[in-house]
Amino acid sequence: MAQRKTPARRTTLLVATRKGLWTLTADASRRSFTLGGPQFLGHVLHHAVADPRNRRTWLVAARTGHLGPTVFRSTDRGRNWKEATKPPMFGKSEGRSVNHTFWLTPGHASEPGVWYAGTSPQGLFRSEDDGVTWNGVEGFNRHPSRKAWCGDDKDGTPDGPTLHSILVDPRDPAHMYFGMSSGGVFESVDKGRDWKPLNQGVRADFLPMPDPEYGHDPHCVRLSADPNRLYQQNHCGLYRLDRPATRWTDIGVAMPKAVGSVGLPLVVHPRDPETLWMFPMDSTDVWPRTSPGGKPAVFRSRNGGRTWTRQAKGLPAKQGWWTVKRQAFCADGHDPVGIYFGTTSGEVWGSNDEGASFKALAQHLPLIHAVEAAD
Repeated sequence: MAQRKTPARRTTLLVATRKGLWTLTADASRRSFTLGGPQFLGHVLHHAVADPRNRRTWLVAARTGHLGPTVFRSTDRGRNWKEATKPPMFGKSEGRSVNHTFWLTPGHASEPGVWYAGTSPQGLFRSEDDGVTWNGVEGFNRHPSRKAWCGDDKDGTPDGPTLHSILVDPRDPAHMYFGMSSGGVFESVDKGRDWKPLNQGVRADFLPMPDPEYGHDPHCVRLSADPNRLYQQNHCGLYRLDRPATRWTDIGVAMPKAVGSVGLPLVVHPRDPETLWMFPMDSTDVWPRTSPGGKPAVFRSRNGGRTWTRQAKGLPAKQGWWTVKRQAFCADGHDPVGIYFGTTSGEVWGSNDEGASFKALAQHLPLIHAVEAAD
């Protein structure tokens, strides 16, 4: 597939942490970044996302001490913020409450005011007024199989079960995917009115059934530059799906056995569907979820996961016991592509040459939940 170059422009990274929001801004060269913030100091921010449709609107998913779980919105790139007048919340008859909003996704390009949000426990919400008010997507939240798909509201990740990786097909606003921990990957072809599991071929080693329809634990799901291809980082490995097939292919088998194929985040190239990056973590014994052997590295594939190359120039050669969460690894739209990740020890690292070399962009921040590029 021919690659289309993106005009040079500045890059801003939105860094959502356990104690607030910071920004890192660079000019087109991306050689140095200026740290800005904090905003929302003391609030837990799970996600901060810029709207690529207008490049002005930013949304943050916050869990605050006095307001509870909510969403804040800025229409001037973070200068001023207003809280949503109706944040994501379940109806009284649903018998559960939102612990926190975990994931934010802008809607289709043809629907400029639409956003989607995923929560913990697993719920799907939609805003049609640019994040001011949110309503539950009843096709999932009240689906007759929802309880079976989701399991207990207390199961899932250490911070609770989440609905995440909300993906909208750029060709069709009615075609959507999402991932759930726990639950699996699900698909809708009617704008969320109905959903079906999409988990064939994905291992679920923690379940008694060898190939269950649902109950999996995807960590991160990404739509590639070719909307017919999806990649998935899972609790049990790394996978690719080429539609219209419905069975995932294990591409983690090509990773070095000493490193393994388990991680939390996954990043795709914005123009090349064959290129992706993953940040592996130690999943042995008690699942320490740190860089294997204390040697942090990014692994890149240029051929859809058939082979992988270790990229660690500029990263610590040893004693780097990092964890990178599922939303804390991203790519910008430049050529060459810049990739960036944040660690649970409060460091942001970046590469302006597609992972050939890295350098520290910020240190001593709080635990980082998410890093997103706002070009």
